[in-house]
Amino acid sequence: MKIQITVKVKLEPKKEQLDHILGATKEYIRLVNQIVSDSVLADKPLKLTSKDVVADLPSAVKNQAIRDAKSVFARYKKSLHANAKLEPEKQKEVKVPVLKKLVAIWNNQNYSLKDNILSFPVWIDSKSKCLGIKVILNDYQQERLTGKLGSLRITQKAGKYIAQIAVDVSQEHKQTGAVMGVDLGLKIPAVAVVKGGKTKFLGNGRQNKFVKRKYRSIRRKLGKLKKLSAIRKRHDKEQRWMKDQDHKISRQIVNFAKENNVATIRLEKLSGIRQTARTSRKNAKNLHSWSFYRLAHFIEYKARLSGISTEYVDPKHTSQKCPLCQQLNKANDRKYTCRCGFNSHRDRVGAMNIISATVADGKSLSA
Repeated sequence: MKIQITVKVKLEPKKEQLDHILGATKEYIRLVNQIVSDSVLADKPLKLTSKDVVADLPSAVKNQAIRDAKSVFARYKKSLHANAKLEPEKQKEVKVPVLKKLVAIWNNQNYSLKDNILSFPVWIDSKSKCLGIKVILNDYQQERLTGKLGSLRITQKAGKYIAQIAVDVSQEHKQTGAVMGVDLGLKIPAVAVVKGGKTKFLGNGRQNKFVKRKYRSIRRKLGKLKKLSAIRKRHDKEQRWMKDQDHKISRQIVNFAKENNVATIRLEKLSGIRQTARTSRKNAKNLHSWSFYRLAHFIEYKARLSGISTEYVDPKHTSQKCPLCQQLNKANDRKYTCRCGFNSHRDRVGAMNIISATVADGKSLSA
């Protein structure tokens, strides 16, 4: 089984190399925007080669810019087509896309990474010359970069240059092993239970709620002052924090699965949760702003890298059904008690039931 991941590495260019990288990224974006603009005027994708465009870039990079421009123009045409299907009063102006973030892309045949030196061609003094830039690699990055390398994308983030390298990774799926159920929520972000009862509670729901409430309060004050730029920056900072939390929780879940020889992780299929879930007014804002899909996606792709499969099950009654006698009971806050004598944490009960719940394709496991 092969999957493609992106490995981000930090570049450490010398002073004279900075100008060459900046020049390459500026010229790349200028060329993409120019081809998109010409395609819009022609109302069709242009058939171009590196000889047909004028840019201070190596031929291979020109060809990559042409491919990117075709992709951007195709998305623009798709937006036009979708807008035309709407009723006249609902139609909006579809603007021609203009790329602003500086970036340049090289295919896998036009760069190399060896001994922590990333080498790729740029245009210097009217010639294509190779730059060799030192990169910083940790153990995880070195391990992932042993696969088949794909395209190289260089961009700038927080004043630093970052190389994003696509890598094809081969993973063998474990044919045998335990099954683990994972229940996702707000008060406790994730509860993992291995078949047999071993349990792990992950994340801090109270901390998440406090941080989100703090950011909402700050944005509300900035809104009264009409500081729109500051509001966007705060929102972006909150989103980065939430994404980091999802990465940490998903990593802990997969590590717990590996420690217990888990072959399959099961999650609830939570599509439409914002419309169907019942929660208190004080938790409603958190429910509608937290990305359950992103956390599930992170769990899925990290599990796949470790050779662990992922399944999605029907969430119906997972937090109400008794894992022992199958009776339905309502939990009192987080405490679940059944008439048969079984009692446990409500989210743990949900994770236990997920193990044997019906999968999206209709299959289920024995309790």
